[in-house]
Amino acid sequence: MEKKVPTNGNDGEPGKAGGFFEKHFSLFREINKKYAEPQIKMTRAVRIALMGLRLYLIILVLVLGFKFYTLVRQ
Repeated sequence: MEKKVPTNGNDGEPGKAGGFFEKHFSLFREINKKYAEPQIKMTRAVRIALMGLRLYLIILVLVLGFKFYTLVRQ
């Protein structure tokens, strides 16, 4: 069962400017709204573990960016 997502009336027709993007971005917005609140309860340990993983990922991205910057600068 496919759900029809309302757009600005152009339904993503190729000839209409921005129709394709508007259709898909509205779909993304609808999905994000649906899953904005967690569906399951998380324990404190799980929240701490997820925060640690987020910090680790941010640090890795920063190190990668720094490495790229130092290589380009040489």
